[in-house]
Amino acid sequence: MNKPEQPLPEVYVDYLEYRNQTNGERYKQTQEIKRVISKLHIYLENNQVRMEKLGIEHIDGFLAELSLPYALSTRRLHRSCLRGFLSYLYHQRGILKRDLAPLVTGPPLYGQSRPPNFLRPQEIKKLFKAVQLSTSRGIRTYAMLHLAYTLGLRPREISMITLDDIEFKHRRVSLRKRKADNPIVLPLTESTTKALVAYIIGARPDSDQRALFLTTQKPYKPITANYVSRDLSLIMKKAGLNGTSYWLRHTYAQNILESGGSIFEVKEMMGHDRIQSAESYLHIHIKMMRKVLFNETV
Repeated sequence: MNKPEQPLPEVYVDYLEYRNQTNGERYKQTQEIKRVISKLHIYLENNQVRMEKLGIEHIDGFLAELSLPYALSTRRLHRSCLRGFLSYLYHQRGILKRDLAPLVTGPPLYGQSRPPNFLRPQEIKKLFKAVQLSTSRGIRTYAMLHLAYTLGLRPREISMITLDDIEFKHRRVSLRKRKADNPIVLPLTESTTKALVAYIIGARPDSDQRALFLTTQKPYKPITANYVSRDLSLIMKKAGLNGTSYWLRHTYAQNILESGGSIFEVKEMMGHDRIQSAESYLHIHIKMMRKVLFNETV
């Protein structure tokens, strides 16, 4: 990724002029932006990636190569320069089919030191049986448990759902604010829909609050992500499972893969900002391995 000797293509030059006209960039800032997008041009040329085919996986690969020897503060600067250029390609030039700028949120994430933990079918049954449905809190936990297991939602996403986000007639829920800023509408299973209805009718406090999940004691207010994590972790402990709320999210990803879904579907359904985050779920699944190696019906 040496500095190019040849002139930059027109789109890169146009972007630098656009920045100067709209933001009045100082010379030092302009040079840093030029350095980053010049190296992006070389990276795309070397990997034979056309600009209109640019995807987040290419951006991750580029940042990994560009930022490796630099400090965290410089890496943040690289991402800032890149976000501006990607936004320009989408909003001003229409070259990209999707705005990739919001996805450039941090250093590239490649595999984890350990594969994600997930729950087996018998453990899921044990978990749901452990919920005490005779209390308002138990009914609330049961509804949250369904959302975490059947939709793979993060605790924060569960805590932010409102009554207006749920369409019971069409059995779906809208997630307007996600970690990677990727809003999505997800289908609700019949069991999850029933669990939500049971909570709203039988356990949710009478309140003007529009948040779906509320505290069980006055003054009633929306629960936080910490509430969700705590309640789900406590019920897992009660069921004899040494895990956290994220084990349910990992189980959801495994279920997608086991049903024939692609890693790209995992990425979109779980709201990941980069493909590498979803690839951490592609470890060996014992059930799949037995079926392939021993032709077993499991």
